[in-house]
Order: sequence, then C-alpha cells, then structure tokens
Amino acid sequence: MENEKGESSSTFKMDNSAQERSLPYVPDCYAVPPSYEPRDALDSNSEIVPTIDISRLKSSDDERRGIVNHGINQNILDDALEVAHGFFELPAKEKKKFMSNDVYAPVRYTTSIKDGLDKIQFWRIFLKHYAHPLHRWIHLWPQNPPEYREKMGKFCEEVRSLSLEIMGAITESLGLGRDNLSSRMDKNGMQVMAVNCYPPCPDPTAALGLPPHSDYSCITILLQNLTGLEIFHPSAHGGSGRWVLVPEVKGVLKVHIGDHVEVLSNGLYKSVIHKVTLNEEKTRISLASLHSLGMDDKMSVPYQLVNNENPARYRESSFNDFLDFLVKNDISQGERFIDTLRIKD
Repeated sequence: MENEKGESSSTFKMDNSAQERSLPYVPDCYAVPPSYEPRDALDSNSEIVPTIDISRLKSSDDERRGIVNHGINQNILDDALEVAHGFFELPAKEKKKFMSNDVYAPVRYTTSIKDGLDKIQFWRIFLKHYAHPLHRWIHLWPQNPPEYREKMGKFCEEVRSLSLEIMGAITESLGLGRDNLSSRMDKNGMQVMAVNCYPPCPDPTAALGLPPHSDYSCITILLQNLTGLEIFHPSAHGGSGRWVLVPEVKGVLKVHIGDHVEVLSNGLYKSVIHKVTLNEEKTRISLASLHSLGMDDKMSVPYQLVNNENPARYRESSFNDFLDFLVKNDISQGERFIDTLRIKD
C-alpha cells in the first residue's frame, strides 16, 4: 500500500479521514505550522482558571461576588457524555445518515472543520445540531443510541437555562440590566450543540484537534471528559502571551466569552482564543453549547456604551453572518470573525 503521508486534505474526506481510520501516523496535511505551537509558552502546570459560583448570581448584590454550583445534576452531565460517545461508536453507515458539508444545515456530521476543504486538516470528528427551541429540532437528531435524544435534550435544556443566568450577569456588569439580552435569547435565540470526538492520535505533537480560534457566540458552555482545551493568556510573558491548559474537574463546566459579547461590551470583554490538543491513548469527548441571538438577529454595540470618548468599535453582525464568513474563509489559517467586525480608527 502506498504511503499516504504526503497526500492532500482532499484525500481524507468524511468516512475516510485519518482519525476515523485510526492511521498509525499523522499525514502531512494534518501537520500544524510552527506558529500554532509555541510549546515553550505552554503552562503545563494547568494554571488556575477562575471558577465562578453560579448559585450566587441569584443572591443579593452583596453576595454576588463569591466564587461553583451550576445546579445541573451530575447524572445529566454523565448521561450526555455517554450518549455522545455512543454515537461516535456507531457503525459508519449509521453516522453517514447525517454526513454534510453544508454549514447552514441544522444537523450535520463531518470531520475537521470543513471536511477536506481546508488547507490543514484537524484530528476531529463532530456532530452539530441546533437545540433551541428543542421541540423544533429534536426530531432531526440521531435516534441512535436509543436514548440520545432524551439525554442530550435534557442536557441542552439545563445548559440553556444556565446560559441565561450567565448572560444576565454579564449585561448587568455592563450597566445594561439583567434582562437586556437574556430575554431576547430566551425567546428567539440560537443554541447550537457541537458534539466533538477527538480520537487517539499517534503523534499528538504533530496535529491539533482544533486550531486557535474564538467562538462567534455570546457564550459557549463546555463539558469535557478529558483535558485538551487550552486557552490563550494574552497578557502573560510581558504581553507575548502563553497557552494555558485548562484542568479537568468532574462536574465543572467551562464558559467561554464569544465574539458577540466582545461586540456587546464594545471591547470591555474579549472573546477567548482557544485550541484543542490531542491524546495519544484516549478519546476525548467534548460537548460545546453555543448560545447567541436568533439566526438573523444582529448583535450591535448598545448606545449606553457609546459616547464621544468611546465610539462604537464594532460593526453589527448575526449568526447567519458568521456562517457566511465560515463558508468564505479558512479559520485554519488564523482568520477570525471578530477581526472582520472591528471598526478601524
């Protein structure tokens, strides 16, 4: 058999990707550029990542400054990870039912980011599906494993409620009130579930699960079964930055600020740049719940945060605008949606 190590991205399309076939080597089209991997700048000791006690968000103002208790039962978290893992263990013919490279599709199964199209491929398999309102989308989700819809649906409902609490705290911190955005998100907002699988990689130093990027969303709430998430700390090392490995603590959910909160805050909050590293021996499963305004509902800088000294620094945009950006651009090359929204002086 001819060695495929030097073949192009198009060789490793859905159902034929290196990660699905468990190849014993990393093909060249998966190799990450040196600029992606400042290994000497990684804090391998898992620098302490701030932990927030969500239960205190419901307390009085004087008590709302404490720091963990999201209120979601551990069984719900475990069940969601279990059915996610079960889906990726299904025979290929079952998963093929959801195969799609259409980024606008409400349910799709594929590999990397844009399967076979990006210059660099990533060691990732994923299922994405819309989740709010649940009754509108759940009938499109996988029916196998048999409990997928029930258990993933319960997780989605719980996490969505949590997202509204967090968004209320964010808008309140900006002086906009707790209901400024959460009411719009509750009624007409989008929730997109990215159910990710990162199989064992024969050389974790040669590839990535996902490249450095920020999420388009207002916030992303993440559950994972193993470490692998790294976030970029831009002010470390005298401003040159470093990567921080986020530790895995059972029952703790990770929350990322997304591009649309950066816009909402006129730059007071910054979207989190993060990437996914790989494991040589174990499969990592992550459930990323991305929360935003409705498909065509534009996020803009609120007038309350704009004056002569602080003009609006971002253009308005929607979830649909992000999908258009994703079609036309290659985020594996470092292109970020938020950069297209910044208004230059």
